[in-house]
Amino acid sequence: MIVCIAEKPSVAKDIARILGATTDKRTYMEGNGYQVTWTFGHLCCLKEPDDYTPNWHRWSLAALPMIPPRFGIKLIEDKGIKEQFATIERLYSQADEIINCGDAGQEGELIQRWVMQKANVKCPVKRLWISSMTDEAIREGFQNLKDQQQYQTLYLAGLSRAIGDWILGMNATRLYTLKYGQNRQVLSIGRVQTPTLALIVNRQKEIDSFVPEPYWVLATIYRDVVFTATQGKFTTKEEGEKAFATIAGKPFEVTDVQKKKGTEAPPRLYDLTSLQVDCNKKFGYSAEMTLNIVQSLYEKKITTYPRVDTQYLSDDIYPKCPQILNGVYQSVIDGQQVYAQLVKPLGGKSLPKSKKVFDTSKVTDHHAIIPTGVPARGLTDIEKNVFDLVARRFIAVFYPDCKFSTTTVMGRVEDVSFKVSGKEILEPGWRKVYDKDAQAQVMDEEDAKKQDEERTLPTFTKGESGPHEPTLTEKKTTPPKYYTEATLLRAMETAGKFVDDDELRAALKENGIGRPSSRAGIIETLFKRHYIRRERKNLVATPTGIELIDTIREELLKSCELTGIWEKKLRDIEHGTYDPAQFVAELKTQINDIVMDVLRDNSLRHFTIVDDRKTATTKGATAKGGAAKGDKAKEPAKKRAPRKTKAANAATQNSGNAASSLKPSDELIGKPCPVCGKGVIIKGRTAYGCSNWKNGCTFKVPFE
Repeated sequence: MIVCIAEKPSVAKDIARILGATTDKRTYMEGNGYQVTWTFGHLCCLKEPDDYTPNWHRWSLAALPMIPPRFGIKLIEDKGIKEQFATIERLYSQADEIINCGDAGQEGELIQRWVMQKANVKCPVKRLWISSMTDEAIREGFQNLKDQQQYQTLYLAGLSRAIGDWILGMNATRLYTLKYGQNRQVLSIGRVQTPTLALIVNRQKEIDSFVPEPYWVLATIYRDVVFTATQGKFTTKEEGEKAFATIAGKPFEVTDVQKKKGTEAPPRLYDLTSLQVDCNKKFGYSAEMTLNIVQSLYEKKITTYPRVDTQYLSDDIYPKCPQILNGVYQSVIDGQQVYAQLVKPLGGKSLPKSKKVFDTSKVTDHHAIIPTGVPARGLTDIEKNVFDLVARRFIAVFYPDCKFSTTTVMGRVEDVSFKVSGKEILEPGWRKVYDKDAQAQVMDEEDAKKQDEERTLPTFTKGESGPHEPTLTEKKTTPPKYYTEATLLRAMETAGKFVDDDELRAALKENGIGRPSSRAGIIETLFKRHYIRRERKNLVATPTGIELIDTIREELLKSCELTGIWEKKLRDIEHGTYDPAQFVAELKTQINDIVMDVLRDNSLRHFTIVDDRKTATTKGATAKGGAAKGDKAKEPAKKRAPRKTKAANAATQNSGNAASSLKPSDELIGKPCPVCGKGVIIKGRTAYGCSNWKNGCTFKVPFE
C-alpha cells in the first residue's frame, strides 16, 4: 500500500480524488492501492525546556543559557492531533512507500519530516512537488515524483531555523523577563519579532523628536501653468522675498522646451509581500487577512501557491499561459465575465515572452502568484477583491508597454530659472487593464504625486514671453510617516538598507526580515504582545514596545544584522554549502555571550509595564515556569474565565450599538469594523459581519 500525506484535509481529499482513493475512513481516504491522510499543519514541535530537565521548568537566571545536548521533537498537546497521529503512525508502519505531499516549501518539508521522524518511518519516501492544486498539476506531479533525499538540505535549513529560533527565543525571553520584567509580564524576544518592533519604535522616535522647520517656495503662474523655481527652497523669508522682488512685474520667458518619448513596462507579477501591500492600500486588509484569503483561493484551485518571494515565472509555464488566460476569460464575478474584454485582444496570436516575466533563474521553489486557469466562480466578496488584483496583474504582463511623451519646459524671469514637467499618454498599452477606478483604489500618496507630475501641458514655444503671477509660499518640513502594514511589509522586505555590511545587505536583499509567509504572523504577534497598536491605518508603538527596545542594549538582538547573518547561512545550508551543525554551534556561543552581558548589567534598569490587560500577569509563567518561544512565546497563564464575563457582555453591547447605527447595505463591504478595528465588514448569508469573527469579534448587522 502507498501512503500519501498532505498538510491539510482539503488538500488530501483533492489528491485522494485524483488517485481514486474514494473510500472515506474518517481520518484517511483509501482505494486504488493508496491511503491518503493528512496533518493539520504542525503536529510536532521542538520539545519545551522542561521536557529536557525538570530544572528548566521554573524560570531562573541561574539556569541560563538553556542548551539541550540534543534537540528533540514531541507531539503537540491536543486530543485531535494525537488521534490523527495515531492513524498516521499505523498507516506508516504498514506502508510499502510513502509520498510526502506537504506544501512545497521549507516549512512544509519540516512539518512532514518531523511526523515521519516521530513515527519512525523505515520505508522509501517520495516527494510530490507542485505549485498549484489543479487536477492537471496534481496528475503531472504524481507522474514526476522526486526522491525525498533531493530535499534533504531544504529540511536541514528549516530545522536549523527552528532550532535557532528556539535557542534565541527561549533564552532571550526568559533572560529579559527575569532581569527587567519585575515578575509582572513575559517580555517576548525573537529574531524577527524584535528587529521589526525596533523599526516601528525608531520611526516613532524620529516622528516624536521632529521639529518642523519653515521654508519658502518661489513659483509663478504662466498661461495657467505653475512653474517652480529651480534653485529650490529658501531657508529664510528674506531670501524668498528678495527673489520675489527680482521677478515681480518682469516678463516671463520660455527658454527651452524638450520632449522625450518613453515606455513603461507592465508591473511585475505578485509575490506574497507585494500582494499584501496592495491589499492593505486598496482594501485595508491586514497582512494576515490577505494571506488567509489567497490561501483560500489556492485551496479552491483558483490561484497558485501563495507563500512565495519571487515575481517571476519559470519558462515551462509559458506554454500553459493561453489556457490560463482562457480560464480567466471564463471567470464570473458578480454575474459577469468581467475579464472577457481584457483577454480578447490577446487571443489568436502568440503571447509575448518577456524576461521581466519568464526567468527560470529567478525561480527557486515556486513561481509568482497567478491564476491557475480554473474559472473563478462563487467567490466571497473579499476573495473577489484579491483575485481581481491577481487576475489583472497576470493579464497586464501580456499587454504592450505604455507609451508616453514627457515634456519639460524651462523658463526665466531675470536671473531666476523656473521649470515644469508633464507627461502625456500616447498609447495606454497595459494601462487599459486597469480602469480609472481600479487605479485610484491602489494609489498611495507617492502614486498621487506621480500622477500630478503626469499632467498634460499646453504647447509652449521657445522664446515666447508674457506676464505671469509670482507666488512665495511658506511651507514647513514634515516628519517621516508612521508605518502602515503596507509600508512595514516593504521595510521588512528591503531591510538590507538598514545594514552596513555589503554581504549581509545582499542576503537581506534576497530574503529580508522573516519569510514572506511569516511576516503577517510576526506583525500579529506584535499586536498580541501589546507592543504595537493601530491608529486608523498607522502602526503605533505602545509604551511597552518602546521601553522593550530601549531596554535591550545588545544591538544584535534588535538590528536587522542578526537576521541578515542568519538568512545568508540558512540559504547556504539549503544550497548545501554550509554545515547546519556549525550554524547551531555558533548560535550557542552567541546566546551564551548575550546571557553573560545581561547578567553583568548592574544598572538596575527596570521595565515599566504599561499594559491594558491588567489581569494578565505572569503568575503562572514567570513565577512557576512555562515556556516562551520568542517569536511564538506563550501568553502568561490566566485563570479560566466564566462562560460570560462582564467584558464579553460589554463587547456584545458595543457590537449592538455599532450595528444599530448602520443600515444593512452592500456599501458596508470592505469598510473597517467599528467594533474591533482589525477586520473589515463582509457579507454573510443572513447578516453583515466582521472578517475577524473567528478571533471573537461580535459585530453583526442583520439583513432587513
